[in-house]
Amino acid sequence: MAKIPGPPSFDGLKRRMAKHRAENPTRKDHFVRQTYCLGLIDARAKAREWFDEYPKAAYWTEVESWRQLDGDRIEFTMRRLPSAD
Repeated sequence: MAKIPGPPSFDGLKRRMAKHRAENPTRKDHFVRQTYCLGLIDARAKAREWFDEYPKAAYWTEVESWRQLDGDRIEFTMRRLPSAD
């Protein structure tokens, strides 16, 4: 009877992940981030809330990234400093 081969070894993948993490350490930039997925109108309102509550000049508030999804939904990440000096 033939032996069924087991799952492939993940040693190579683990080594590549460790190398990547060593070469690209986790970013420690101290920004506060929040990601949302909302309809277009609601997304605009949420971004406006952030800019009203955390003014760009004091908190460096910005829409860090965004993309349009199916159904007129927007996924976006807001970024700001935790406090103004």
